[in-house]
Amino acid sequence: MAEVKIGAKPRTEFGKGAARRTRAADRVPGVVYGHGVEPLHVTLPAHDLLMALKTPNVLIRLDVEGGKNELVIPKAVQRHPIKIGVLEHIDLLLVKKGEKVTVEVPILTEGDLAPGGNLLEHLLNALPVETEATHIPESVTVSIAGLDAGATIHAKDITLPAGTTLAVEEDAAVLQVVAAQAEAPAEEGAEGEAEGAEA
Repeated sequence: MAEVKIGAKPRTEFGKGAARRTRAADRVPGVVYGHGVEPLHVTLPAHDLLMALKTPNVLIRLDVEGGKNELVIPKAVQRHPIKIGVLEHIDLLLVKKGEKVTVEVPILTEGDLAPGGNLLEHLLNALPVETEATHIPESVTVSIAGLDAGATIHAKDITLPAGTTLAVEEDAAVLQVVAAQAEAPAEEGAEGEAEGAEA
């Protein structure tokens, strides 16, 4: 996983007013913690941070004004409840090369289910794993080719990259295939009438 370099400035103002001023200046307030050191309060450029967060569990090289240079991963991101693409606050966890961390990795699927209107249900959208901080996999891929209703994929069935182990029970259900529910004709008619009324 490549590092993303982001410049940060120490934050000395706190409270809602200070946070509003920070966001008005296109910066995001954040805190860096871990390794038993005092939390470091910073602000980061909003656009650079937003771009970096497009990669799950992105590894960030934080270049803090004043000489500090830290390796961090995002641990908690607060997004604006209404405005898309607006970050309100971020918690960043200090990491070191060779150190193990527990993160959630997105689950991707490949292949097609068995024919017959089956539906795939995601019981987990991301898989908790323990992995080296500087080699966090961007995702794990699961083949669902030919699976029929009733099939379940458990955590232990997923192939993990070298150096990555499960941080969840092996028997935890991750994906399951369910038969599509056939709707009664009367219900379909009622839905059609409702849609017609809305139109």
